[in-house]
Amino acid sequence: MPIRMAIAKPVSRLIAAVTVAAIALPPLPAAAQKKGGLPLIRDAEIEQLMRDYTAPIFRVAGLSKANLKIILINDKSFNAFVVDGRRIFVNTGALQESTTPNQIIGVLAHETGHIAGGHLSKLHQELANVQTAALIGMLLGAAAMAAAGGGNGAGQAGMAAIHASQHVAQRSLLSYQRAHEEAADRAAVKFLAATGQSAKGMYETFKRFADQSMFSARFADPYAQSHPMPNERIAALTEIARASPYWDKKDPQELQARHDMMRAKLSGFMDPPQTVARRYPPSDNSLPARYARAIATYRHSDIRAAIAQIDALIAIQPNNPYFHELKGQALLENGRAAEAIAPLRRAASLAPDPTLIQILLGQALVATNNPALADEAITILRNGLAREPDTPNGYQQLAMAYGRKGDLAQADLASAQAAFARGDIKTARELAARAKTKLPVGSPGWVRADDIVAAKLPAAANRPN
Repeated sequence: MPIRMAIAKPVSRLIAAVTVAAIALPPLPAAAQKKGGLPLIRDAEIEQLMRDYTAPIFRVAGLSKANLKIILINDKSFNAFVVDGRRIFVNTGALQESTTPNQIIGVLAHETGHIAGGHLSKLHQELANVQTAALIGMLLGAAAMAAAGGGNGAGQAGMAAIHASQHVAQRSLLSYQRAHEEAADRAAVKFLAATGQSAKGMYETFKRFADQSMFSARFADPYAQSHPMPNERIAALTEIARASPYWDKKDPQELQARHDMMRAKLSGFMDPPQTVARRYPPSDNSLPARYARAIATYRHSDIRAAIAQIDALIAIQPNNPYFHELKGQALLENGRAAEAIAPLRRAASLAPDPTLIQILLGQALVATNNPALADEAITILRNGLAREPDTPNGYQQLAMAYGRKGDLAQADLASAQAAFARGDIKTARELAARAKTKLPVGSPGWVRADDIVAAKLPAAANRPN
């Protein structure tokens, strides 16, 4: 489906206290901190492009069967990171700022290097080692203070020992992280060469950030950094990247065109209309410019003008599934659900992975308020949710479809699944408990409801009011 916002359940983050020092992965965006989750977006076109970017990298990294996913975060800063061995998180800002596919592919290759190297699990172990070392130092310092019977000189020496052990532990961990970053750089260049791609885009991206941080790093302690110092990192990257026989190889024209369309789409959905008009003025008749303007028109202006612009895009590329999808969503969100069905059917028939489009089609079928379409909506939504089980809106639509049929037991179960996918475990358990009373004991629906009822509440939800 065209870009949809969602606040995800809070992502488990690696945060370990090393006595008074804390080492953490990149901070959550402000919007996520306020709402308790990451502000994710889902989009069939962009996710397909990310799969096409990463499939060759995952293959040569030995991860093609690992079911890795690229998760898109609605954040304008340039950032990508991993928090486990299953997901690579990429900010939309990184996608918009990367002018070539090679630039973002290089970043994805670097993050793949972290996963292939098992850096997260190794960091967990190193955190445990460092924490143990710091604790021993703290105990020794405390013992020295106790043995001195509270004497001032010995007390100061004991405190110094405590702080020294903390400082050494922190530096040890930072050094370990720097080694991982260097290893991920080397792995990324290796993966790119193995797939016949240049490392120039990766070099250009990291060089730009190194230039931006060079001044602030001039007087920094290199042993107090979690990443290699910019000049050292770029020097090492330059040496290995330029050695590749593919250094000067350009991205395929078709891939560059898709990349440009992605950036235009993000601008059309995310940027204010005046920004879109400045970036893609009416004098620009390229396909990406027309795409961005059509999206901005539907989002902020006249639906009739937007549909005319989208139809013009379809006339140019009649087999582009995402143009048909865009038309369907524009009609659906403007109260024209019945008209949205045909373009969404067409989009689903053309897309390489139609799952998100099918869920949107199910939503259009439900939105017609036609009970005769309820069975089709249920079938489409259930099939889509089988492949995308963490889609709250899909379950909400499924609940409404069951409600149209008067099947209140399944409606309650679907509502419970929607709440569970949102991370609202308390509501999910209440709805699932109600569904259990209406479903045959032992049936698949009853078993699923029972699983939700048995789910543990987050610690905060168990606190007394």
